[in-house]
Amino acid sequence: MACKCSYFVLIWGMTQNLAGPAALYLDFDSFFASAEQHLQPHLRGQPVGVVPLQSEYTCLIAASREAKKFGLKVGTPVKEARQICQGIHIVFARPDMYVRLHHRILEVVGGVIPIKAVRSIDECVCDLMLNEQSRAHELALEIKAALAFHIGPTLTCSIGLGPNELIAKIAAEMNKPDGLVTILQSDLPEALYPLELRDVPGIARGMAERLSRAGIEDMPSLLALQPRHARAIMGGIEGERLHAALNGHRVERPETKRGMFGHSRILPRNWRKPSQIAATARLLLVKAARRMRRENLLAKGLSLSLRTEDQNNQNRHSRQHTGWQRAVHFAAVRDDQFLLSSLNLLLRRAQAEDALANAKTIHVMLFDIIEVSAEPRDLFIDSNMLATRERWSKLTDITDKLSARFGHSSIMLGVQRQPPGGYAGAKIAFGRIPDLADFDAPRMNLAHS
Repeated sequence: MACKCSYFVLIWGMTQNLAGPAALYLDFDSFFASAEQHLQPHLRGQPVGVVPLQSEYTCLIAASREAKKFGLKVGTPVKEARQICQGIHIVFARPDMYVRLHHRILEVVGGVIPIKAVRSIDECVCDLMLNEQSRAHELALEIKAALAFHIGPTLTCSIGLGPNELIAKIAAEMNKPDGLVTILQSDLPEALYPLELRDVPGIARGMAERLSRAGIEDMPSLLALQPRHARAIMGGIEGERLHAALNGHRVERPETKRGMFGHSRILPRNWRKPSQIAATARLLLVKAARRMRRENLLAKGLSLSLRTEDQNNQNRHSRQHTGWQRAVHFAAVRDDQFLLSSLNLLLRRAQAEDALANAKTIHVMLFDIIEVSAEPRDLFIDSNMLATRERWSKLTDITDKLSARFGHSSIMLGVQRQPPGGYAGAKIAFGRIPDLADFDAPRMNLAHS
């Protein structure tokens, strides 16, 4: 009986049901491509594809709405994009400009309504107070008008209104671009019936296959499940949370602590020699370590992952990829000298095991992260070694301050070589927006009407 009561309190407390549009979700349309059209007026109204590397062998990471009319999308190879849309403008991505534009957007949106959370470089969510729910539609129009006035008409956003964040996010996707869709509690569950299972954030291919094996092939079947069945089929509490959210309940997830800092890089074909791979790995590590130190954290582990590609196969769709990964563990550290020395051990091992030959992708990760206040003290450590570590830590702090003031290449520990394309360690990844401190001083004005 006690278990049943605890279960009821957990679900009731975490999935409180509100009838009005309690969440407002903003999703910017073709953000990287629209940002380039905003920053470069001559691109407006033109098909634009944004690429991570200045290479004909890479793929689009964004396509403007004009390019999407030709069927181009994220992942389309550049050569294929040029064949399909001969007038397309291929633009090299500039993450620093997108991040600065992102912060300007947050300022404008925050001037209309407080932002609850930033979900990605082009998405954020706002909670609506009880007195705001009755005028949620008008607030959404105010946000659109403020963005057009303060930034310009090129960067449009689609807005969804719903009883919780998930429903609002789904609504924002329903009428792109520049849409505004409201789904009320009273509209559920019927409003979600036309969706495919894969249209729901949180249902990827593996989850869709698991649902299919359980006989769940469409949204009506999913929404009709009992909570305990959703939990069993989808593998735990997250499945039950997703099911509750789809039925309009408010679901609050516990905060998670950061457990790692890492960066990865896909290398162009002319930058895959062992010395170039090693130089890129060192640069990625230094950038990850700086991020870690800005949050006053320490690492107790370092891993290096390499992914190689079989160059003998000319068909890119059937090429075989092999992976290599090794890690080292150590006492909690934060200074570049120790971390780079540890990386050199991994690189030498990779060289000995022939893993540096033609590596295509590099991933460097600091893991087993702890707070400085939680650093254990080893009573048996050599005093001279401890003094050396403290000196290197102080030198690293000085290096960080000088780099922040004069630019990241103003002072370095050893020789650092930038791979083609720049922005090593400062790429925009899913769920992570680089700090402004990851970039040097701004190079151009963001304001273009």
